[in-house]
Amino acid sequence: METLPSAAERQQLISFFLEVAADQTADVAARFLEATGWKFDEAVQLFYVSNESGGVESSFLPPQTNGITSVENMLASGSSVQGALEDEVRAPLPVVRDIFNEDPAFFRSQPSLDVPFGISRHSAIWESSESVLSTSNGTHDNLASLYTPPFSLMFQGRFDQAKVEASLRGKWLLLNLQSHEEFSSHMLNRDTWANQAVAETIHSNFIFWQVYHDNIEGKKVCTYYNLFKLPAVLLIDPITGQKMNAWTGMVHPERLLEGLLPFLDKGPKEHHAFLLLKQKQRAAHDSAVINVAGKEAVKDDVEMVQAIATSLEDTRGPRPLVTDEESRPEKSHATNSNEKLTYPPLLEEPQGSKGLCRVAIRLPDGCRLQRKFLLTDSIKLLWSFCSSKLEDGLKRPFHFIQFYLGASRSLEYEKDLTFDAAGLSNSLISLVWD
Repeated sequence: METLPSAAERQQLISFFLEVAADQTADVAARFLEATGWKFDEAVQLFYVSNESGGVESSFLPPQTNGITSVENMLASGSSVQGALEDEVRAPLPVVRDIFNEDPAFFRSQPSLDVPFGISRHSAIWESSESVLSTSNGTHDNLASLYTPPFSLMFQGRFDQAKVEASLRGKWLLLNLQSHEEFSSHMLNRDTWANQAVAETIHSNFIFWQVYHDNIEGKKVCTYYNLFKLPAVLLIDPITGQKMNAWTGMVHPERLLEGLLPFLDKGPKEHHAFLLLKQKQRAAHDSAVINVAGKEAVKDDVEMVQAIATSLEDTRGPRPLVTDEESRPEKSHATNSNEKLTYPPLLEEPQGSKGLCRVAIRLPDGCRLQRKFLLTDSIKLLWSFCSSKLEDGLKRPFHFIQFYLGASRSLEYEKDLTFDAAGLSNSLISLVWD
């Protein structure tokens, strides 16, 4: 049963009628509205038809009754309006408007549609209304409902609130940044987020947050993650805010599920626990390597100290001192400054510990070299070794000085001694230019 409008609504309809029907009284407006059951559009059409048939006269006006006089009853009564209506062309259908992909400026200009943190399920864009096209069975269908955002999956709140919620629940944060200008955003709603497999995966393992790029929260996210191409789908670590994975443009369900697969086994908390375990293992490995290297360095230092001590406390007794005159015989191996000095070839450094001696050599610039030699090798290999380390080693002659028990002696190239015979096992000597 159709209900009649209230007194206030009737008065408002009369006011609207008088704005359309100029120079008419409120009584005339009320009688036309009563005749059409207080249907404004039919009352206006009836008024214009009566004007075309000769004006509104008292004989034409619908009689005042206690009930509602419909247009059909008036036409059945044989009034002059019936003939006029039969001769007229059928009135046009009312204009139908629907919102599909409106200009972003329209959304920003509507306070009811502007949501500070994302996309609202209460937006009039996604609701059916009486102004949309009616189907044959009388139901109303909104075209935009095909592209409705996935409200059942979406978290309603700010970006920081979404991160906190995901962190507390131990789930990854899946973020969809949309744009009004890009049709791919609506395709994501229609094809990807509406996919059953995608929806179940998101519901079980993720917190889903969708936002437009031109509102406050959307601008923050675009700036923070340096986004230029929209729409964008981001997988965020809610604990650190790190971007773990990203997609742009239209992302089909199969491609999205493939990218989300590695994150289904472990949540963000398990992920960080795994990273912490790997970090501890790496630190333990590095510590072990450092300890081994430290032990080798200490071993080398101990061996050097022992070598110096051995050279200072040689049990064989002091070697006879060599005077400067004795230590500087005429050198046959040095010709002139333009010719290069030649020394015996130097083989690879021997390895092991038996039959070897370690010699440390202090250079004139303060640097120190050390090398292992066989005890049976000739000390001429000292010249071969040092000449390759010095810039003028093959042009300028040099000799060595050995210190022991507060005294010193010179080691000359012409004295073809072995390391064992020269007492150089584990000793420290100095290189001196001639």
